[in-house]
Amino acid sequence: MIPMMSELLDVVLTQVPAAAEAVNAAPAKLGVVDSTIKFFKDGGPFMFVNLFWLAAALAVALERIVTLMFRYNLNAPPFMEQVTKLVMTGNVDRAVKLCAAAPHSPLAKIIRAGLTRANRGEIEVAKAVEEALVENSPHVGARIPWLWSLANIATLVGLVGTIFGLIGTFQALGNVPAEQKQALLSDGISKAMNNTAFALSIAVLCIIFHLFLTSYAKSMVETMELHALKLENLLARRAAGETQIDEARAA
Repeated sequence: MIPMMSELLDVVLTQVPAAAEAVNAAPAKLGVVDSTIKFFKDGGPFMFVNLFWLAAALAVALERIVTLMFRYNLNAPPFMEQVTKLVMTGNVDRAVKLCAAAPHSPLAKIIRAGLTRANRGEIEVAKAVEEALVENSPHVGARIPWLWSLANIATLVGLVGTIFGLIGTFQALGNVPAEQKQALLSDGISKAMNNTAFALSIAVLCIIFHLFLTSYAKSMVETMELHALKLENLLARRAAGETQIDEARAA
């Protein structure tokens, strides 16, 4: 029994130092910040060029989201309901003031343009509404196409960074012993691929924002066109002598 215990103790004493050395030799796991910094340093200077394009894309997307969803946003059905009530009861001036309460909304600007010419005939109203529509519609979709261009630029910059990284790696292979070439090649390709990964990530982000903002802007323009047509019909019915709100709604 005692010899067996002695053998077991010898095994433990020999294995524990080896395990401790293995733990100490293992590389420390990097945190998120350190990993990100290492990722950019390994990628080279083109990573920082693409970082600028990422910042530009985020700035464009944020500006468009704030503008379309907050600055230009106007709940169209209740707004047009109130305008209809005021117009059909003869309070066109109050309807104009209601539009002035939302000075940044393209829809309010279009409706106001038509209301200010309500007493000049259908042709003048149609011209004013069409002019306001043509003037304000481009503001809704402004700068959204930039996101598609930024996606292409980021992809090309990442490709250039990858190619330069591979060129530097293959040039360095000629100055090292044969046994180190495989490790150097593997490390060089891994660093070069950082550019490709970062560039494709930027491109995907830009395309997602472009898709969302394009759809939202298109929906907003269609709403403006619809209610502009409704305003023309409303003023035409008013000029024809309709004064009852229920009759206007039924029409």
